[in-house]
Amino acid sequence: MTSLPRICREVRHESHLGRRLHRKPRVACVVQPGDRSGAGRAEARLKSLNITLPPDAAPAANFVNSVQSGKLLFLSGNTAGPAWVGKGKVGKDLSVEQGREAARQAGLIMLTKIRAALGSLDRVKRVVKVLGMVNSAEGFGDQPLVVNGFSDLMVEVFGEAGKHARSAVGMAGLPGNSPIEVEMIVEFE
Repeated sequence: MTSLPRICREVRHESHLGRRLHRKPRVACVVQPGDRSGAGRAEARLKSLNITLPPDAAPAANFVNSVQSGKLLFLSGNTAGPAWVGKGKVGKDLSVEQGREAARQAGLIMLTKIRAALGSLDRVKRVVKVLGMVNSAEGFGDQPLVVNGFSDLMVEVFGEAGKHARSAVGMAGLPGNSPIEVEMIVEFE
């Protein structure tokens, strides 16, 4: 794991111990954002990876695919789509690898939604937060391995800017008996 660049400077810390004033030099550091390689080049990366995004689809109920607030884009939850063959609970009906592939497919659908909302994936500055919900068999605990299918795709497409905060949780069921549903928040320029 590489460390992020830091800017450090000496600061004075004053403390009163009894009646005497003690001045101790301290070093304060600020972590600088890491290399955002990949941000602004997502469309070219898709092409170089031979990834074709699925066509955009309208929401299936009374909601919208995404909402913009300031420089954040909040995306509604997406499954691997109605045409995805693997249905059911991961750990019972499907393997971890099948769940992982479904998570990747959900990611491709979400990239389509981002492109539709922003006009280009190159406008994405950073993937901020991901919530991965896995349709889990009783006792199944490998949800993070399943959601890695989504997370790995984001890093492939956006580079370092695709690394995100994430939660991966198990659910008793999901719409259409899908193995996965993912929500995400992205920052854009």
